[in-house]
Amino acid sequence: MNRRTGGAAAAAIIVILASSAGSGPHAQDWTGPYRSATERIIAEATSGRAAWNRLAEFTDMFPARLSGTDNLQKAIAWAADQMKRDGLENVRVDKVMVPHWVRGTESAEIVQPYPGQIAMAALGGSVGTPANGIEAEALVVKNYDELEAQGPKVKGKIVVYNAVYDTTIDPLIAYHEGTQYRGAGASRAAKLGAVGALVRSVGPIAHRMPHTGGMRYAADAPQIPVAAISGEDADKLQRLQDRGTRTIVRLKMEAHTLPDAESGNVIGELRGREKPDEIVLIGGHIDSWDLASGAMDDGGGIIATWEAVRVLKKLNLVPRRTIRVVLFTNEENGTKGGQGYRDQYRDTLSKHVLVLESDNGMLPLKGWGFNGTDKARAVVTQIAGLLGSLGGTTVTDHYDGSDVQAASRAGNIPWISPEVDMRPYFFIHHTPADTVDKVNPADMARCVAAIASMAYVVADMPEPLERNKPAPSDQRRGQ
Repeated sequence: MNRRTGGAAAAAIIVILASSAGSGPHAQDWTGPYRSATERIIAEATSGRAAWNRLAEFTDMFPARLSGTDNLQKAIAWAADQMKRDGLENVRVDKVMVPHWVRGTESAEIVQPYPGQIAMAALGGSVGTPANGIEAEALVVKNYDELEAQGPKVKGKIVVYNAVYDTTIDPLIAYHEGTQYRGAGASRAAKLGAVGALVRSVGPIAHRMPHTGGMRYAADAPQIPVAAISGEDADKLQRLQDRGTRTIVRLKMEAHTLPDAESGNVIGELRGREKPDEIVLIGGHIDSWDLASGAMDDGGGIIATWEAVRVLKKLNLVPRRTIRVVLFTNEENGTKGGQGYRDQYRDTLSKHVLVLESDNGMLPLKGWGFNGTDKARAVVTQIAGLLGSLGGTTVTDHYDGSDVQAASRAGNIPWISPEVDMRPYFFIHHTPADTVDKVNPADMARCVAAIASMAYVVADMPEPLERNKPAPSDQRRGQ
């Protein structure tokens, strides 16, 4: 296919889509002429380990890509250079100012009734302790109701939230239930006089690995230091308290926040042959937590969406509309990249026909999560039907992706994300174990194939997806 003549399917699609548009998922199948193109995409994307190899190179060279770090800036420069080498068009780095939080050295330990180290990791955004640390009695609670019930007993304590991750329910729902304590637990405890907080890691028991993550302080509460601890250590503190043992914990943290730093969103495009001003946006986030190399979260997502465009270029499949890949900065502790994109491109959001984010890992593909009208969902469902060999044929409302949320809501843009089997994901999420060896090359290749196919058909079909209706509130599941 070339820019001037377009795909062989184009003329047939115009007639078929016009007759079936708006008539629901059981309408005449207009996707038939796209079958050959998607088969070519799937064959190319799954023919080797190109995506995995690039992910390995990226995470080996640029681990710990937290906002404000040299590693993140070097990763951004490398990605822009490699996109140019791949032949992507309009490659650029859009400036974004981002938070700059620094972990420093840290430790937690039981000092009474006997000494013992606690596996811990400060939560992003936390303040530090005095140089000598803080030493106080641990008060373990399972939820906010138990915290409030303690009332005056909280004063002077280090509150330990022992909310257990539920492995029997949907992983994202279980994660959302736990992040309420990670996000707001410090301020809730501080309002009752606590001097520090420890939060059970949001994830399954995993070899005493603490999972870091972002937190936020309420304006009407003192700022106290807060860290995640391993599930095993949270359970130990719970057992000690249940036996009536008074347990003293010492917490030391050098965590602090510096002035905002300059960063950027990396952007490259496959320009559309007929309607280049209409955009299908695909991407993920280039930053990671400082403890991790960020292979699942979200090195895999950015490489997969980038690789999707490279595959289309190699096959000379140039759609009507532009496919724009965006590697967003600062998803982990601020989402300033997504907000910056919305603000910079606000005047053109009406030309964005779909936003797609991959931020849930390179895992076995189950289908798609979609946020859009019934008419748009019917079209997406038919496109997904082309991907039977990949396992990505179902469409649910389990859409996700913090970076594209701001643009989608501001521009009423349909929003989609690959839905994968996330059961293994939270074992390594936000930990040093998030490394490329956890990514199966075949799973990653199938994700690339699915993203490339979905993006290509949406970008090439004659009529754009129906736009979302303005919504008063975000109905997305928890990130």
